[in-house]
Amino acid sequence: MFNRELSWLSFDRRVLELAEDPSVPLLERVRFLSIVSSNLDEFFEIRVAGIMQQEESASHPATREFLLQVLRQAHALVAAQQRCWQEQLVPELAAAGIVV
Repeated sequence: MFNRELSWLSFDRRVLELAEDPSVPLLERVRFLSIVSSNLDEFFEIRVAGIMQQEESASHPATREFLLQVLRQAHALVAAQQRCWQEQLVPELAAAGIVV
């Protein structure tokens, strides 16, 4: 079954992979990481909030399980995003003379 929310997270994961790719120019990688951040902000404001409203109004176990699945994937994506920033991009920026 096709799902917009899981598809959105998959797209953001692919964008994050570009940020992690050392063959991509450094500042482009930073830009890709910022796109992931912006997308996740919108994702939580719109999509997760909508799922939470459905879960509250329906009290349906399937909706609750779906919400948990979405949150697990989103949290894994955020953790990978933070690792990319802290372990890859910040040191590489510093090596290039750019201190954040």
